[in-house]
Order: sequence, then C-alpha cells, then structure tokens
Amino acid sequence: MAAATYLERRGQIETYFDRTAAETWARLTSDAPVSGIRATVRAGRDRMRATLLSWLPEDLHGRRLLDAGCGTGALSIEAARRGADVVAIDLSPNLVAVARERTPADLAGRITFLAGDMLNPVLGHFDHVVAMDSVIHYNAPDVVRVLAGLAARTSHSVLFTFAPRTPLLTVMHAAGRLFPRGDRAPMIQPIGEGAIARRLSAEPALDTWQLGRSERIASSFYTSQAQELRPA
Repeated sequence: MAAATYLERRGQIETYFDRTAAETWARLTSDAPVSGIRATVRAGRDRMRATLLSWLPEDLHGRRLLDAGCGTGALSIEAARRGADVVAIDLSPNLVAVARERTPADLAGRITFLAGDMLNPVLGHFDHVVAMDSVIHYNAPDVVRVLAGLAARTSHSVLFTFAPRTPLLTVMHAAGRLFPRGDRAPMIQPIGEGAIARRLSAEPALDTWQLGRSERIASSFYTSQAQELRPA
C-alpha cells in the first residue's frame, strides 16, 4: 500500500512538472519578471537553497553529491562550483533539459544530469544528499521511507525540506490557493515538526542517524523547513 502511494504520487508529480507547468517553473527559477505571488516563492526558494548550501562543506572536492529533485539545477551548479561531483536527478526530463542548458561550460563535466527516480540504486553511493522541496508532496510515512532509502547510500549528510504544519499553511494548501488553478501543483502534504522527528527516530533503517540542524524559511506564499540528518 505504501509503495503504491509513493508510485501514484510520483506519477502525479512527474506529470505536473514535466507537462503542466514546466515553462512556469523554468521562468520561476530564472531572473525573468514574475507575479507578486511567484516573486515571494522565488525569494523563499533562493533563501532555502542558500541555507542548505551553507550546511555543506565549503570545499567539496572529492565529495559525491546527489541533488535529489534537481529541478532547473541551481543547487547542482553551486555545489559543482565548490568542487563536488554532482549527480542531479529529477522526474521531469523537461526541467533536466533546462538545467543542462543553464550549466556553465566549465562545470559541465562536474554534473551528471538524469531524468528518473532519486531512489534508483543504480545511482550508487554519495557523501551528501540534498532533497530541496522534493518530498513535500508525499505523506509522512513515505517521506520517512524515501529518506531511509537515501540514507542507506549516503555517508555524511542527508539534507531535506518538508512543509511544516502551520495553521495558515494548512488552510492555504487545503484551499489549493498556492498557485492559480491552471498550473496548480499536486497537493503539498504539511507535516508537524515533532511528528516528522518522531517518525524518523522510530525508523529502524535510520537507527544510526540523528537529526541535526533545522531552519524554517517563510516568505509569504513559500514556507518550508530545512532539516539535516547526519550519522549518529
């Protein structure tokens, strides 16, 4: 049942980002003018990306990093600039194509862009995994299973974000008001901070891991919480 839930949700996410709103997200992640609502989302995402990058070593030479849900590649590019060998994967081939186009020529050899599932074991092992806003559409049990699957192939840190359960955010998501109807994303699943901590602590596959830093980023229509998992 849990696997079916994950697969069903994954299909909805792929359809949205690859077919329904690929152009919208390519524009949102560029410097092109956007509406006031989307400007707050852009600002929030920029702050979140900077936060996650600040939790990684400044020098990533010799480190292998998985950008799980890379979108248009901004985080991958910054990690590669620090010397990381980056595998950047996303469900949307269209967004991956945009990421390739945006990658500076001098970094092209440091980033491997792929379209597919971030849990694919063929991707191999990593020193660091970053999953920025890529598990926010899954329910809490599936989020924990995804993180356990990523941690099993990671040695130093797994950084991820989740949508924290706040009264305002819950109402906004329930009403489907985050974006206009024509390009609305699959429903985000708010999760209580304490609830996700308890689930992670109770997951046997994560018994050698512990919670680290945590920071909430709120920018009007964007609210997301960064969380670090590291070896105990």
